[in-house]
Amino acid sequence: MGTENAFTELGLAPDATDSEVKAAWRRLVSQWHPDRNDSSDAVAKMQRINQAFEEIRRAGTRVRTDDAAADGAAPGTAQENARGFDDDGTASRHADGAHRSRRPISRKVKLTLEEAAIGCIKVLRGKVTDVCSTCAGAGHQVLGGNCAQCGGSGAMPKRSFFGWPSGYYECDACLGGGIARQPCPACDGSGKMDARAYKIKVRIPHGVRHGDLLHVAGGRSRPDSPPADLEIRVEVSEHAFFQLDGDGTIRCEIPVDGFAWIANRSIQVPTVTGLHALQLDREQLSYRLKGQGFPTTRRGARGDQVITLSPIFPDSLSTDQQILLDQLLATTSGGGHSPDSRLRAWSRDLRAWERGLSGRGATGA
Repeated sequence: MGTENAFTELGLAPDATDSEVKAAWRRLVSQWHPDRNDSSDAVAKMQRINQAFEEIRRAGTRVRTDDAAADGAAPGTAQENARGFDDDGTASRHADGAHRSRRPISRKVKLTLEEAAIGCIKVLRGKVTDVCSTCAGAGHQVLGGNCAQCGGSGAMPKRSFFGWPSGYYECDACLGGGIARQPCPACDGSGKMDARAYKIKVRIPHGVRHGDLLHVAGGRSRPDSPPADLEIRVEVSEHAFFQLDGDGTIRCEIPVDGFAWIANRSIQVPTVTGLHALQLDREQLSYRLKGQGFPTTRRGARGDQVITLSPIFPDSLSTDQQILLDQLLATTSGGGHSPDSRLRAWSRDLRAWERGLSGRGATGA
């Protein structure tokens, strides 16, 4: 029984005060107590009245405002309801098939960017706890007579240090209800049955993003299937290499050997599907790989990946490297090889400038 239904059972508005709840409960008890009402519905009605009263007591200040009560799910504590998504998928439900909770089991699934981009299959395991159908989660059964400890008053006298009466306190045997009850034998007074494990394979579609919510129907054909549907919250982990843009572009900055870049070599660059060969061009530091990015929409086509190179040169050259560079310089400065036209033009202009400078100096002398 949910909190809202409990207030309805007692004929109260959801904002009723604690004193109004107790007054309504005592009024209904006086009307439906089996010792005073010999109708065939008296015991069942008294059980509903007590369940409603204890549900309101458990709710306290009624901080629980989720829909667990409305759809028949077993109510949890305020802390449990505020916790959100559980990694282990622990949940509660009614064991009675006629009142089985249809509230989905909330889960979180952590994915790498690669898994989110191309899709994957995840095996989810968890546990589910059935609410005892015998006592409807109350942990006890109403017997129908007066509480033996308090005689039906719901209160016990307090005693001072000297044994004198000094007021009353709520009877802990009936929680102030005055109705005899016993711990439920089916659940040993816990209100819950033993937890059982479940396992399900879930296909994650390509293109899911951080924060997406997936709904997966819970299969019931196997004994280890979850008893309800699953709502899966996707969490995509940060990547060591890639940065994802909103339009599906994946950006990656890669350090590359400066000499390999100058030599127009081919290198291997990472993508979400693995390594990809990239032909370098010393005139270019940025490259766009078509269709190697993230899907622009869920299950849609993939965007592009942008590679930005950062050429790395040694801080100091070794002797062998110096020799090789000298040989390389010789090939571009003559020595049997025609230098680049830009270098020839620069050398020609520089010599002309030098001659002009020398001529002006001689005239001035």
